Amino acid sequence: MTIAQKLSMALSYKGISQAELARRIGTTPSNLNQKVKRNTLTKEELEKIAETLGAVWKAEFEFPDGTII
Repeated sequence: MTIAQKLSMALSYKGISQAELARRIGTTPSNLNQKVKRNTLTKEELEKIAETLGAVWKAEFEFPDGTII
């Protein structure tokens, strides 16, 4: 599943539009749309989006010794 698909599902779950999310995170709808289309959202941006949606972004490998990649 792509980031765009996951974001779309999260927005549907929360009942808000991508444009509203953009405003809530302090960017323009156009800028957010381009980042989603190009798959250029940073980890920090994804974490901010998750926080705004009341969620936690987890897209990493965590090993038993505590190493996170």
